[in-house]
Amino acid sequence: MRGPRFVITGIALAAALAAGLLAAATPGSTATRGAATRGAATRGASTHRASTHRASGPAGAGTALQQALDRLVAMPSGPPGVLVIVQHGSWHTVYRAGTASLAQLRPPTIWDHVRIASVSKAFSGAVALNLVSRGKLRLSDTIGRILPAFPRAWHRVTLAELLQHRSGLPDYITSKGLALRLQRAPRKHILPIQLLRFVWHDPLQFEPGTRYLYDDSDNLVIAMMARAVTHRSYRYLLRILVYQPAGLHQTTLPAGYRMPHPYLHGYELQPGQPAIDVSEALTASAAWASGGIVSTEADANTFIRGYLAPLFFSRHTQAAQLRFVPGDSGPPGPGTNAAGLAIFRYTTRCGTVYGHTGNGPGYTQLAAATPGGADSLAVTATEQLNTRSNPELLAALRNAETLAICDALAPH
Repeated sequence: MRGPRFVITGIALAAALAAGLLAAATPGSTATRGAATRGAATRGASTHRASTHRASGPAGAGTALQQALDRLVAMPSGPPGVLVIVQHGSWHTVYRAGTASLAQLRPPTIWDHVRIASVSKAFSGAVALNLVSRGKLRLSDTIGRILPAFPRAWHRVTLAELLQHRSGLPDYITSKGLALRLQRAPRKHILPIQLLRFVWHDPLQFEPGTRYLYDDSDNLVIAMMARAVTHRSYRYLLRILVYQPAGLHQTTLPAGYRMPHPYLHGYELQPGQPAIDVSEALTASAAWASGGIVSTEADANTFIRGYLAPLFFSRHTQAAQLRFVPGDSGPPGPGTNAAGLAIFRYTTRCGTVYGHTGNGPGYTQLAAATPGGADSLAVTATEQLNTRSNPELLAALRNAETLAICDALAPH
C-alpha cells in the first residue's frame, strides 16, 4: 500500500528527530554515508549447500543480479546494504552489496536478523489457512460470527475477504491516532485491540468484496479470529503451526523495539542528510500480525518454500488460496502483481513466482517461491523503499528482484 508505507516512514523519522531518540539511545546511530563508506561496501556472491552451508566456490559475482545490487547501494540515498538468497533444491547462492551497519562495516549475512514487515502477513495467512484446513475456521466465516464485539459495520466481512484485502475495513496504519501515539511514545507497547480502536468508529472504505485495497487492519483481525477459535495466543499459534513445522529457529514476533543480535541495521536516508539508524525506532507491537515479525534471510527463505509446498495447510486449501484478483502488494513486487489469500503472484519476463513483499522503517523485503517451493528467493534492502518517497530506488530494487527471479527459474 503506497500511502501507509509513506506515513510510517514519516512517523519513524519524526519520532527520531523530535525526541532525539536514536542519537541518545543508540551509539553510532547516525552516520554520514560518503564515498569512503560506499568504498568499504562488501560485494560478491557465494554458493552453498543449504543443508550444510559449506561454500563450494564463487558463483555469479559478475552476473546482472550482482551488478544491479552494486548499482542500487551506490545510488544517491540508496540502501546501505542489500542481501539476496536464491535457492534451487538443496543449493543456494547468496548475493550481497553494501554493509550490515554504517557504524561497524561488515558484510550482510543470511543469519542477520531483520524486520520482515508485511511479509508477516503471509505468516498470519499460514496460521489462518492451517485452521481452515483443520476445520477450526472457514473462509466464509465472518467477523460478526467470530468476533461479535467488533463494530457492527464490520460484521459481514469474511475471512476470505480479509486474506485478500477486499474487506473495506478502515486502515489503522493511516490513522491520526496512531501517528500521534507513535510520535509521543514510539517505543511503548500497544495492544492489538488498541490499534484497531484508532479506526473503530470510521466507516468502511467500500462495500466488502467489491474491490481490492491493501489494508493493514485486515491481518490484525485475521490473527484475532485465529485467537478466538483456538483460545490460544497468536504467538503460540505462530510457534506451533509455523515456526516448529518449518524449523524456523530465528523468527519471533517481539512486543518491544529491541532487535536480536546480530542484525542488519535499517536506515532512514534523505538527500544531503546523515543516515539515521531506525532499526529500533518503533515498537514492533505497532505492526503486530500485519508487520511485526523479526526473522533472518535464511528463515524467510525457508518459510516461503514451506508456504508454497504447502507445508502448513492442505492442497485443497492452497487451491482456494491461489485464486487471484488484480492488486499490488505493499510495496509493489516485481513484474505484474495479483492478490490471492495472503499471497501475491508476481509475473515477470522470466516466469512467475508467489510470495509477499514488505516494508517498514529501515527495511524493504521480498520472499517468493515457485509452486511446490523447489525454487525460491528472499531479498532484503536496509531502507524503506516505496512509490511515494523514493520511486527511483524502488524501481531499481524491483529490477534486482526480477533478476533474482530469473536466476531462481534458470535451468541448473
